Amino acid sequence: MALDDPVTRDDALSRSTRGLREPLSATERVLAVVGYHATVYSRTWRGSIISRLLSPVLFMLSMGIGLGALVDDRAGGIDGHPYLHFVVPGIVATQTMWVAWSESSYQVLGYIKWNMGYHAQLATPLRVRDVLAGHFLAITGHLVVATTLFMAVAALFGGFDSWWAVGCLPIGVLTGLAFTTPIFAFTATQEGDNGFNILYRWIITPLMLFSGTFFPVDQLPGWMQPVAWVTPLWHGVEACRAVAGGSVAVLPFVGHLLVLLAYAAAGWLLAERTFTRRLAS
Repeated sequence: MALDDPVTRDDALSRSTRGLREPLSATERVLAVVGYHATVYSRTWRGSIISRLLSPVLFMLSMGIGLGALVDDRAGGIDGHPYLHFVVPGIVATQTMWVAWSESSYQVLGYIKWNMGYHAQLATPLRVRDVLAGHFLAITGHLVVATTLFMAVAALFGGFDSWWAVGCLPIGVLTGLAFTTPIFAFTATQEGDNGFNILYRWIITPLMLFSGTFFPVDQLPGWMQPVAWVTPLWHGVEACRAVAGGSVAVLPFVGHLLVLLAYAAAGWLLAERTFTRRLAS
């Protein structure tokens, strides 16, 4: 029977019977990868949720309440606002960088080299772009869950003073993606985990400390401030802080979002190139 026959074509489209089938569409291929990662996560989500609930509690107790009370008593807060309301939006953006780091380094290298998961996926009709897009979407889900939990705990501690703070969720996710795609590209060039130690010590940790999360960037030495301005984390922190405080200046805010989108897009292009070279050559 020909595939053009109506009955045969319906069977092919249903994918539930034996016989001829039409090739998977691009959307179906990407969703197949997302489904795989969702299945893996269904076996480990409990430990992940516990750690992502514990992290904001510790931050609120140490940085928000402990250090915050000291800053409020000695300096009257930051620009007339309680330190807790200053630091929490910054930490919302910063924790997405940590999630991106944890999901895009060792696990990705494992799929490339240690358990060969990507190779197994590419032995099917999936392509490199499908594998990347599906994994990026799965990590986007992680970013949404982690940021939502963080913001919920922070709200219980009084970390926000306006409902505008819900805007921190999409901004935080975008900040995380601005790190996810470049780290994917970097990971695809690694043969072992030594490069991750360098990345963590010389990129991730300094960004956490010097991108405006815990104190205003204008308190840095003059030569360091332009360095902070070009980092994706500074733009994420500033955008989260703007919406959380309900004081959005349109042009700077749009600029922050465009920079984050540029990092995510450039990282995607680099990741696709390095993954193709590593997996399909």
